[in-house]
Amino acid sequence: MNKQKVVAIDGPSGSGKSTIAKLIAAEMGLLYVDTGAMFRAVGLAAAEAGLDVQDEAAVTAFLPSLHLTYGEGEHLIKVNGQDVSQAIRRHEVSALASKVSQWKAVREYLLNFQRQLAQQRCCVMEGRDIGTVVFPDAFCKIFLTASANIRAQRRWAELQARGEDQSLAQILADIEARDERDAHRALAPLKPAADAVLLDSSSYEIAAVAEQVKAIVAQKAAANGIVLG
Repeated sequence: MNKQKVVAIDGPSGSGKSTIAKLIAAEMGLLYVDTGAMFRAVGLAAAEAGLDVQDEAAVTAFLPSLHLTYGEGEHLIKVNGQDVSQAIRRHEVSALASKVSQWKAVREYLLNFQRQLAQQRCCVMEGRDIGTVVFPDAFCKIFLTASANIRAQRRWAELQARGEDQSLAQILADIEARDERDAHRALAPLKPAADAVLLDSSSYEIAAVAEQVKAIVAQKAAANGIVLG
């Protein structure tokens, strides 16, 4: 079977997916695709429109009014022309993303968008079901994780650096709640692909994890005859 020119990095919130994906994309000349930003953008847009994001019918009816653009210059993601790259990083938007991601129409809407992006060039795509649903034929699949406590500490430090005042205890509770939702939802639950390489980043610095991932990507590319970049 021909493999898609996609490096799929999946894992729970706070596992380091975004940081690792950005690093290896930049260093290996690949397109970086943050699928979590897309779910966050949809969740934020729905909430700002006054919708109950737990109302599947309302969210589904809302989707045709959205136009997403990704990776235009310094703008990671726009919704209907508005740059939401910073707004989607607010802590409360994480829960909105998790809630809208359970709806089939949202996943199909974004899946098509993600597959169109991957047609442009070899890419690093990170999320929660890239290797299991979006690109099950990706040439390289990595499942990155870390303990809930470590992930909460990383998220807390990130929010503190941005001037957001959130308690570590609340962040840990939110992460554990999201893990539960993501792992047990009926549609595309969070889990490693059967052929994914599992990496636990709990005890490693980001640079060390990035080196491990780069080595795995290079090995998988060579084994599948894929030229990177």
